[in-house]
Amino acid sequence: MGADFALADWRGDEAHVRADDGTPIYVRRATGASPTTALFCDGIACDGFVWKYLWEDLRERLSVAHFHYRGHGRSGAPRNEDRIDVAAHAADADAVRRALGDPPVVLVGHSFGTQVALETYRRRPEGVRALVLVCGSFGRVTYTFKGSDMLAGVLPELVSFVTRHPHLGRALWAHVPPRWALAAARLTGDVDPSRVSPEDVAPYFDHVIHLDFALFLRMLRAAGEHSAEDLLPNVNVPVLVVAGELDSFTPPAVSRAMAEAIPGAELALCAGGSHLLPLERHDEMKRIVNEFLARRLPDG
Repeated sequence: MGADFALADWRGDEAHVRADDGTPIYVRRATGASPTTALFCDGIACDGFVWKYLWEDLRERLSVAHFHYRGHGRSGAPRNEDRIDVAAHAADADAVRRALGDPPVVLVGHSFGTQVALETYRRRPEGVRALVLVCGSFGRVTYTFKGSDMLAGVLPELVSFVTRHPHLGRALWAHVPPRWALAAARLTGDVDPSRVSPEDVAPYFDHVIHLDFALFLRMLRAAGEHSAEDLLPNVNVPVLVVAGELDSFTPPAVSRAMAEAIPGAELALCAGGSHLLPLERHDEMKRIVNEFLARRLPDG
C-alpha cells in the first residue's frame, strides 16, 4: 500500500501520478459528501472542460477526482509512444485510483471516456460501485461517427500523411483560431448556441490546438479499433447510459444497444440533446445522475 502512495506527489488536491511506464499523469480531487469517489474520464483531446458543472453537482453526494490523459493537458507525453490505446489509459486510471487511496469509485465517462471507463472496470472491477456512461460507445467509434464509417476509411491515410509530414500537420492543426473552430461547430449543429455558452466550450478549443496532432490521430485510430462489446454482458454493477437524441458523434442507437447489452443497465435519452449534454443540459444531467445514484447507491 505504501508503494502505491509513493507513486503520487500530492500538493494539496493536485498531484502527478507515475504511470506504470513512468509517464506523469495529472490528477485533481475534491472531498464531497462520501468517500466513494466519482472518477471522471474525458473524451479524446479534452482536459475536463465538459465536467464544469457535474464536478460540483456530484460533490453533494460523492467525492470527485479527474485526471488528464497522457499527452493531454498537464499530464506528460507518453514515455512509450505506442502506449496510447484504450488499455493504456485504463492502466493510468487504475494508477490514479491507487494514488487516491483506492476508495470505492463510480466511473463517469464522456465520449471516448466511456471506453476508458469500461476498460478500467475490466482491468480491476473490485471497488467499482457503478458506471455512468455519457454520450459514448463501447467501441469502434470511427465506424459510427456521424452515422457512417467514413472516418474509419480516411483515418489511416490521414495518420500516414501526418507521420510523413509532421511539421505541416502540426502547423495546420495549431493555426486554426479557436473562434473559427467554435463557429464551425455551431454551423454543423455539434454545439447548440442556445444552450451552450462560448465560455463553456472555449477551454476545449484552447486546449486542443496545443495537443500533438499526430498523437490525437493515433489515439483516435486506436479508439476506432477498440471494442469492449465482449465485456458488456459481464458487467455486474449498476450502469447508467445517458444519450443525446441529436448526438451525431455517438448516435443514440449506439447508446441504446450498449444499454441493452449490459444486464440491468438504465438508459436516459435526453430529447434534443447533443454530444455536449453535461454542458448544455447540466441541470437535467444533475437530476438524472443523482436520481440514479439515489436508487442504485442509496448509502453513498
